[in-house]
Amino acid sequence: MILQTTLTLAAAAAIINLWLSMRIGRVRMAEKIIHGDGGNAQLLHRMRAQANFVENVPLALILIGVIEITGKGGQWLAIVGAIFMLGRVAHGIGMDDAGPTKPRTIGALITMLTLLGLAAVAVLIALGLF
Repeated sequence: MILQTTLTLAAAAAIINLWLSMRIGRVRMAEKIIHGDGGNAQLLHRMRAQANFVENVPLALILIGVIEITGKGGQWLAIVGAIFMLGRVAHGIGMDDAGPTKPRTIGALITMLTLLGLAAVAVLIALGLF
């Protein structure tokens, strides 16, 4: 069984993670910071954006993959996954500023609601209710 939705979203996640890493690298090169954040707020924000990505995306991909394996996925799962990835990009962009920003808030909200929704669907499938 080919998990098209999961494979596509995993590929998108790899590209987004690479983009987040490149944003960190640009600050590192410009500020000549090899290790850590060097006390640079922008670098710290970008490092946290990538770390937050790495903390949340695997859970979503696992849930998406397991739901897809059950055959209960379909087009809705691909749409939810795409929105989740767009939210992760928004969060990464929003993390550049020190205070709360709309992209960061929207990205965080999308992430939390997606994880909650996917977890609920997974439990419903496990209970035979979906």
